Parts: sequence; C-alpha cells; structure tokens
Amino acid sequence: MTKTKDNLFNPEKLSAQTKSEQTTSIAKDILADEASARQKKTDRLRALRLAQETEPASKSKKRAGRNRRCPSAAALPS
Repeated sequence: MTKTKDNLFNPEKLSAQTKSEQTTSIAKDILADEASARQKKTDRLRALRLAQETEPASKSKKRAGRNRRCPSAAALPS
C-alpha cells in the first residue's frame, strides 16, 4: 500500500463531543483493567494468607533467650 495524504492523515475533523466520548471510553477501559488486576491480586494474596493461617503453629517455636538480668555476669571470667 502506498503512502498518500489520505492514508496518513485523518481528513475529517472530530467534534469535541466525539473526542470526549472516545477519551471517556478509553479511560473507563483502563480503569476496568486496573480494577480487574487489583481484584486478582487481592484474591491471590487472600488465598495465601488463609493457607498460612491454617498451617500449624508448632513451626514457630520460641527461641530460648539468654538471661538478661545481670549483663555484667556474662563478662566476668569463670
């Protein structure tokens, strides 16, 4: 196809209302796509959180800490 003035440029002028409708339509499509992606992410994270909550709590044992009542006692030679 050869490039001509008619092929490259839109010969008709769009009205302000048509431009506005086109912009609104595109913006709504973008917002719908973002909402869909956000909902998918929320569902995925919710499922992961629920799976994590159902795991047994025995995996997270409390570590035995050292006695901190007398810090100078640890520095004394035996």
